[in-house]
Amino acid sequence: MTTLLIKGGRVVDSFSNFDGQADLLIKDGVIEALEKGLKPPSGSETIDAQDLIVMPGLIDMHVHLRDPGYEYKEDIITGSRAAAAGGFTAIAAMANTDPVCDNPTTIHYVLERAGNAAVNVYPIGALTKGLEGKEMAELGRMKNAGAIAFSDDGRPVVNGTIMRNAMQYAAGLDALVIAHEEDLDLAAKGMMHEGSVSSVLGLRGIPASSEEAMLARDLMLLKTTGARLHIAHVSTAGSVQLIRRAKAEGLTVTAEVTPHHLLLTDRAVKNSGYNTNTKVKPPLRSEQDRQALWEGLLDGTIDAIASDHAPHHTDDKDVEFDFAPFGIAGLETTLPLLLDELFSGRIKGLTLSLLVDKMSTAPARILGLNGGALQPGSAADVTIVDPKRSFIVNPETWHSKSRNTPFAGRQLSGAPVWTIVGGSVVMKEGVIAEQE
Repeated sequence: MTTLLIKGGRVVDSFSNFDGQADLLIKDGVIEALEKGLKPPSGSETIDAQDLIVMPGLIDMHVHLRDPGYEYKEDIITGSRAAAAGGFTAIAAMANTDPVCDNPTTIHYVLERAGNAAVNVYPIGALTKGLEGKEMAELGRMKNAGAIAFSDDGRPVVNGTIMRNAMQYAAGLDALVIAHEEDLDLAAKGMMHEGSVSSVLGLRGIPASSEEAMLARDLMLLKTTGARLHIAHVSTAGSVQLIRRAKAEGLTVTAEVTPHHLLLTDRAVKNSGYNTNTKVKPPLRSEQDRQALWEGLLDGTIDAIASDHAPHHTDDKDVEFDFAPFGIAGLETTLPLLLDELFSGRIKGLTLSLLVDKMSTAPARILGLNGGALQPGSAADVTIVDPKRSFIVNPETWHSKSRNTPFAGRQLSGAPVWTIVGGSVVMKEGVIAEQE
């Protein structure tokens, strides 16, 4: 491996509470030094980071790569390239593939394919066989094969006994359980958030209580199982309050929020003229919910930001709203959207250090990954951002196979310009390095 010196940038490392100008020396895939005035070693490559921001490599802990089974939407290679373009150095792949990632063989498949990926790809195994919620999957064998967590994301585990048993078993493995919180009876095949907007549009609504009721159940199970529970894509004010209360009680629960739930409300469905790219699960909620999500993120109730990258083929989305699949593709917009909020000053209390924590340090801690820090001895995973880079979101230029985003045409300020994984440059100015 080559020696790489990143010189003169503003280094922001929330792990050590460091924020200042410094040089970063990388050797043999590991961070060797972080200090001012470092001299380039003989034969080293130098990146001039003047006026740029250097941060620990971003980690997206909630991604759907559709591989195996739905490669026409996305695959591990294209998804990893999209991640690199978006400034992510690692992504965690959910299990709702075909076949479902519910056994060691499929875990091995993901890891083998990930060997040629642009970024680190970590598989998440299913909690139940076939995501059917009827029988616990082979958690122990999957963990031994390389699964970093377990989740039926995309579907809730409706049966409380199955969920309790899975949480107890996972606790014995010291494995993380990631929960998709949804009461299907309350959701009742709804298409968007239940409220005044859904009534005006004539679309079946999904009430906030469908998320909150299942979340309350799983927090009760958490008390008796001793598991580690992570709540995916929190979307309601009531959920934020439940998680806040659980943390105050000392429960081992963490949570994430998506950019689209932070930035959009159910009115986006109306304002876009029933654009199916605004159809996501959980649905875009009310303005009150959106404000509560920001409050939870800023006060530490919500630990992480994740894209919930859910790519779909254009033909799948180009149908009536009722028949379109849920999901937004987000790997290439997540960081720029949040940087734009930060640099615009629209969100009081949002800082660069907090953003780094929510998108790098906290995901690494929750998933137990070697990352999220720029300290000597840490893996040399680095994201470099140009805070002055202005661009318009154009899905046609994406590295992802999918284009389903409600943010097309939005002008943003702040973008990743270098992505470095294990000391190797995998993205420079939007161009992805070819993998050997």
